[in-house]
Amino acid sequence: MESMGTTMDVDLQQQVLRTDIAGMPLEWIGYQDAVRLITLGQVSYSLGSTVYRIHGGINAISGIRSAIDVDAIIATHGTHPHAHLFADSYTPPLSNQALFRRDQYLCLYCGEQFSHSLLSRDHVNPLSQGGADTWGNVVTSCKRCNNHKAGRTPEQAGMQLLAIPFTPTHAEYVYLQGRRILADQMEFLLAHFPRNSLLKQRVQRAGKPLD
Repeated sequence: MESMGTTMDVDLQQQVLRTDIAGMPLEWIGYQDAVRLITLGQVSYSLGSTVYRIHGGINAISGIRSAIDVDAIIATHGTHPHAHLFADSYTPPLSNQALFRRDQYLCLYCGEQFSHSLLSRDHVNPLSQGGADTWGNVVTSCKRCNNHKAGRTPEQAGMQLLAIPFTPTHAEYVYLQGRRILADQMEFLLAHFPRNSLLKQRVQRAGKPLD
């Protein structure tokens, strides 16, 4: 197997974006799953740059070695059975990894950027005061600010919340699950973000997707 660069440039961790035939982003998959879908005839079309070239055996008659190109985005046959929900009522599962990426690894109280291990999930309206553990009530906070705020609201603690928490759409959540997102994958995903997407604004201000 080789990438479109030299053999030494192969990155087996590079993810492929899978969509349904209508172009709805579904998930990130590895090269093995992408090759399996291609060989099973499940891929309707592909987009973007070629990220892997998988070599097979040599034809005994022609002497030509077979190869499968895996592009950055592959569309598989069929549509997601719940695709109609993604536009309006979809609520993705809440995790710290996705939350920290949503907030660009910034503490939304002091405004500083931190590594994952120095961040925590803060409930704007504390659980002890009836707050919910939902996207609309949680923000990324450094541990120092979270400890200072404790079981209080930002107003009660005399702290300013720097951005309003929001629930990602399905396409935004797919982005939040990605790693080492390529430029063509990012452009494709951004086209599926809502026009007034707060996440889109954050990504565009940053100038590049987060790793």
